Amino acid sequence: MTTPSKTIPVLVEGEKQVAHDKIARSPVHFAEAPVLRKPSWIRVRIPTGNRVEQLKQTLRTQRMVTVCEEASCPNLHECFSHGTATFMILGDVCTRRCSFCDVAHGRPRPPDPDEPARLAETIARMGLRYVVITSVDRDDLRDGGAAHFAACIREARARCPGLKIEILTPDFRGKGRMERALDVLAGTPPDVFNHNVETVPELYPNVRPGADYAWSLRLLKRFAEQHPQVPTKSGIMLGLGETFEQVVRTLQDLRAHAVSMVTIGQYLQPSPAHHPVLRYWTPEEFEGLGRIGRELGFTHVASGPLVRSSYHADRMAAEAGYVS
Repeated sequence: MTTPSKTIPVLVEGEKQVAHDKIARSPVHFAEAPVLRKPSWIRVRIPTGNRVEQLKQTLRTQRMVTVCEEASCPNLHECFSHGTATFMILGDVCTRRCSFCDVAHGRPRPPDPDEPARLAETIARMGLRYVVITSVDRDDLRDGGAAHFAACIREARARCPGLKIEILTPDFRGKGRMERALDVLAGTPPDVFNHNVETVPELYPNVRPGADYAWSLRLLKRFAEQHPQVPTKSGIMLGLGETFEQVVRTLQDLRAHAVSMVTIGQYLQPSPAHHPVLRYWTPEEFEGLGRIGRELGFTHVASGPLVRSSYHADRMAAEAGYVS
């Protein structure tokens, strides 16, 4: 499929490219894809009260970013109303242009050396016992941002004794980057290591340009081998054009690469410029995949239309017996 040529916006450090500007360089276009109506089971209940605004104010005061907001998560109000959030470090500008993701693309600014301390203070103010720390892709950094992850883990644990930390990392892809990242994290491992494969390998060219399925599996297995006491976790989205058989094979691949926990959720299109939803999987199909995951040996499987990688992450780790 071809489209008229576009003027590609110039990248300026710190400036965000979103929606059409972000996807402009993508070789994949979806102008002819049908627009599907959301089914009845895609419902998001908006909690009452002002807890969400209070939490947002705390985050703005501390100059912290959450992936809940940047990625337009459908569970934002539920999680925020319960005083939980997934923190996004290393800025809010990503070096990649994944067609499913609502996080902005561009040239990121250098890491903020004060961010680990601000993150720790924010966690303390919120009184959290379990946090998820994630980041944008930072292909501009030699270690992909691993040292910054480690600094955030150290500061958070020092400020909040007893805190449990899950990190949701990028793939650290690039010459020597994975080795450097794993070396850095070896001294400060999290309580749960999470890296999402996002989709089936057949769809990577359209969905995750710049990523590599085998590389992501290798990262998960390498970390599990180095830290057998730390559970590994991954997640996939449905509705991008995958088949049932491809999803099952992906689950089998994850188990074969020492992944302990998995999340399976429905992809929702952030904007008309992003990858379209090609199918809405039914709740019954999600339940079936959950059963298959448990039969494959995952210690915990969260499978449902509104499941996201960090959704109820504390509950998932506790139910699997990894944290108390």
